[in-house]
Amino acid sequence: MGDSLSEGVGDRVDGGWRGWAVLLAGGLGGPGRRVEFRNFAVSGAQSRDVAELQAARALAFRPDVASVVVGVNDTLRHTFDIERFARRLDRVCGDLAAEGAVLLTACLPDPGRMLGLPAPLARPLARRQRAVNALVHAVSARYGAVHLHLANTAWTDDRTLWSADRLHPGERGHRVIAARFHALLADRGLAQGAPPSTAPDRPPPSRADALLWLATAGTGWVARRCRDLLPQLLALAGSELRHRAAGTDALLDRRAAHSLAAALAVVSPGPGTPVTPTMGA
Repeated sequence: MGDSLSEGVGDRVDGGWRGWAVLLAGGLGGPGRRVEFRNFAVSGAQSRDVAELQAARALAFRPDVASVVVGVNDTLRHTFDIERFARRLDRVCGDLAAEGAVLLTACLPDPGRMLGLPAPLARPLARRQRAVNALVHAVSARYGAVHLHLANTAWTDDRTLWSADRLHPGERGHRVIAARFHALLADRGLAQGAPPSTAPDRPPPSRADALLWLATAGTGWVARRCRDLLPQLLALAGSELRHRAAGTDALLDRRAAHSLAAALAVVSPGPGTPVTPTMGA
């Protein structure tokens, strides 16, 4: 479940998207063990879509292993609310865990950093993504999820992992995600098949590929965000600049910390097994 990351965007095969989830599913079964796979992720999905649409379909499937990776699109909307995000994620993961599913989760890099936005534009997005990642960590610990760290610099700075749009993993990135999840599941005895290869079949995108994306598909992405995120992002950037000029920019961090604390308070209390770390926080 989730958005374009789990849908497989960035890893095109035979005219469609493959992605890490497909690659991982192929390595879960072993001799005499059949694996049935369903992908309910949809490009552009937010936590609301996962909670209200995808979760019911996933629960009806009664999965043994279920991935819930969502949050970046929430940060890119003017409706972003970290407490609502917390309630949705906690409900989805709680319902799946109650049915006995092993959960897969991941924290993600902020899009401002990936796109190389100027600091006044990037800081609000980074603040939001840090809050989302903190919630994902808390919910993962609560339900004993297999958790993957994808927000550290070793991941974000390796451009061979990313597609031309700089927002989605490329083939190698999807392969690495699948292999890291496979290793963590194998440690729990839940992956009996061979691990996915991390060696890509295609070269990483070139600078020319990135420019081509920007000139074609990228223009549509920018246009859509201009109607939604851009007006608010510019307002947030203006607030950043005003606070920086007044020497009160720490106030914005304190406000974000207060909102995050309120959101963490709505996560279901209880003993969770520790988060399984990999790739560094």
